This record gives sequence, C-alpha cells and structure tokens, in this order.
Amino acid sequence: MRAITNHSFLIYHHRRPSVASAVIRSLRHRIPLLSPSIVKVKARSTSTSCAEVDNTRAGRPGSLASPPAHFDVSKKLDVNPPKGTRDFSPEDMRLRNWLFQNFKEVSQSFGFEEVDFPVLESEALFIRKAGEEIRDQLYCFEDRGNRRVALRPELTPSLARLVIQKGKSVSLPLKWFTIGQCWRYERMTRGRRREHYQWNMDIIGVPTVTAEAELIYSIVTFFKRIGITASDVGFKISSRKVLQEVLRRYSIPENLFGRVCVIIDKLEKIPIDDMKKELRSAELSEEAVEELLQILSVKSLAKLEEKLGDSVEALSDLKQLFSLAEKYGYSDWIQFDASIVRGLAYYTGIVFEGFDREGKLRAICGGGRYDRLLSTFGGDDLPACGFGFGDAVIVELLKERKLLPELSAHIQNIICSLGQDLQGAASLVAARLREKGQSVDLVLENKPLKWVFKRAARINAERLIIVGSEEWQKGMVGIKILSSGEQYEVKVDELE
Repeated sequence: MRAITNHSFLIYHHRRPSVASAVIRSLRHRIPLLSPSIVKVKARSTSTSCAEVDNTRAGRPGSLASPPAHFDVSKKLDVNPPKGTRDFSPEDMRLRNWLFQNFKEVSQSFGFEEVDFPVLESEALFIRKAGEEIRDQLYCFEDRGNRRVALRPELTPSLARLVIQKGKSVSLPLKWFTIGQCWRYERMTRGRRREHYQWNMDIIGVPTVTAEAELIYSIVTFFKRIGITASDVGFKISSRKVLQEVLRRYSIPENLFGRVCVIIDKLEKIPIDDMKKELRSAELSEEAVEELLQILSVKSLAKLEEKLGDSVEALSDLKQLFSLAEKYGYSDWIQFDASIVRGLAYYTGIVFEGFDREGKLRAICGGGRYDRLLSTFGGDDLPACGFGFGDAVIVELLKERKLLPELSAHIQNIICSLGQDLQGAASLVAARLREKGQSVDLVLENKPLKWVFKRAARINAERLIIVGSEEWQKGMVGIKILSSGEQYEVKVDELE
C-alpha cells in the first residue's frame, strides 16, 4: 500500500468513541507510516461546517467541501456578483419593492391569492418534456443525499406540482399568483439575466378563453398603473391549435409537435433558411414546411380564416378572445400574429407575448393555455392558463420611456442627543415613537448638528427631534419640522 504522508483523516463518532479508537488502531496497523498526529477524531453533529466535510465526499458534485489546496486566501476577492446576477442596493430595493407592490396589488384586485414555492426543486420537475431549450439552461447538481436538484428556471412546473399535491382539497377555479426568483444559464442580453424575478398569475379550472382574456387584462391594468400605454406596448396573440391544424393536414405525428414549436419560436432569431433546415430535420416535408411558413406570416384573423376555413377550433377561440378584449376595452393593445407559439412544450391553446412597439427589447411577458400540463407530472389534467412577467425587461422599458419613479428614502423622525450622557434618553424617545408605529432613525453616536442635518436631508426625514440637557430636565424635547423650518418644544409624554 502506498505510504500516506500528506493527508489527514477526519474520523467521526456519535455516541461510541471506542469504535472510533478501534478504527484508528486498525488504520495504524495497516498503514505503518500513518502518524498519530494526522489522524483526528471529532464528534459529528448536525452543525458540521464546510471545512469539516471529509475527503470521501469532497469531490462529489454539489457537496460542501474545504477550499482547494491551491486556493490563495490572500488574493484580493472579486467584489462583483457572479456573472448574470445582481446586488440590490437600497435605491435598487426601493425600485424592486415598488415594482413588486404593483404586481401584488394588481393580482389581489383581480381576486388572486398569493403562493410561493421552493427555489430549489427536483431536477426531474423541469426535464419531463424532452427537446426543450430549458434543459440546457438549468443550474442543476447533486446534493449530499445523491438527489438531482435544480434552481427553478420558471414557476409553472412548481405550480403544477402544488396543484397535484393539493388534489381535491382545493375547490376550483384556483386563481393564484406568485413573485419568485428564477435561474437560467443563458446568453445575456439587455433585459435578460441568469437570475431574475418573475410575476406569475395562473387560473386553474376554467376551460374557456374568458380566463385568457382576464389574464391579459390584468397585465394591461398593471401597465396603465405604471404609465405604460398601448403606444408603448402591445400583445401578439395566436393559438397552438393553428399549428396543430397545419401539422394534422400533413399527417405530422403529434409527438413532433413540441419540437416544431421550439423551432418556430426561433423565427425572428435565426435566418429563414436555417429555419427551413431545422423543420425538415423534424421530419416535415418540403410542402409542409412551405405551408407552415405561409401560415406563420398571417397577421389577421380574416386571412387565417381564408387559409384554414371557418370550422377550425383555433379560429373560434381567437374570435372569442378578441371580442372579449373589445368588451374589456383593450382592443388597441392586441394583434393577431400566427408566428407566436411560445417555446415551452406544455402550451396547448391560446398563446400571447407582450412586446415593445419600438422593437428595442425582447419579449416583456408571455403566457397561454396549458391544459395538459398536470398529466406530465402524473396528475389528472385540468384546464389551466397563466403568464410569466420578468422584472428585468420592464425596468429597461421604464428607463427607455423615462418613467422610472423617483423613490427617495423616507423616514418620519430622526433623533439625536446633544451629549453622550443623553444617548439613553434619546433611545427612550425613539422606543416610544416606534411603539406608536412611527419610523425613527436614531443617531447612535455623538455627532455635530451639521452632520445630523445632512443625514436628515439624505434620508428625507420629516422632523428632527433633539434631546438636550435643559429640555430633558423639564421632561421635554425640541422639535424641528424640516420642510417648513418650524421649531417648538413638546413634553415627551405628549409626543406623537
């Protein structure tokens, strides 16, 4: 056996140290060159640190391990976040909170309830359907229990899992929304990151296009709230059933449907010759490819009816949706575009995308009907539809239109003491105001008033409360209303 001279062994024991001692004696007998100084015994607990993970596990993907031997801890740390991710400074958090609050208030105004799911899910949840781009974009690994897990790249599969889990314990229809963080390893462009937050609204249990009409109207309502108009943004709408009808007419097997959808979703991203080549590789005849591309160029329902006839189910659904849009009052926001299919394989009917009319940005949001999603995960199918709306693209659009809100810091009170011996008194005043529900920034050090006024301006404080020696002896504090400059004294017990 090769002599071991440069490695140490970490032997764990739980309640029987004698067993660990026996293991050590055995090791020393079998490996004579093993010095007693490099065999260590440590009680294992549930709080084992990364540095204490033994060498037998350190090489397994997803395991926690000590830094590699060559890791130079003296090297200056790169302070930038990992590529494709973001930090949120206070001003960024104010914008994010404002955006999320609008997502939430719109959802709740439409009668939706909030849900959430783990950021970490089983890898199998996202790869049930073969041939999807998403398979190659997963952040996935094996955890310590030898389970394949992934950071969620989207929210709909998690929704499906929860609906199946709840089963008949919930009454239909379900109207749920969530705002969650998602991860995809993909090429980054403006408005596209590897980490982003997504607003989803989903309706489970409604088979008619009234559900899609309501969902699109909820997005329109959100746009209106933040100052976006129909001249800024539109929705391209189609139906997967249009594509199904073309494939049926050319006897294309149904199992190729998902693959064809993924190819067509690249229509504006790759040259038309490459598109044709990919479609032919998906077993479509030359005639079918040409017919399909002609259908995909159709931009009106009248033209679609001329091509497919008036008995096609997709046409009926689309006509009803456009009629409902007129009743809601958002007809000027939507347009038919047969090329919209959405890349995810689980869509089955109406599909839609929100787009920037100036064409500077990628799709703002997208969604559609997915009536056969639940059976993909072993559940009973239910009629369902929903949408996903990312946080990154909408922020870029607001920047383009100069519609970003001015969200400065704001606090009701800033309190300072005029002497270190009065710090306790200032703390008492702060505590009383906070108990009454007011926000307070307490100056924790003995700072000059010039510094305090600068800080008050930076945090946009409404009033300054000064705890001075003479005033405090009288049971009072000084007040300065910062917007008007008004000054007065008030008893501490009467401070509101």
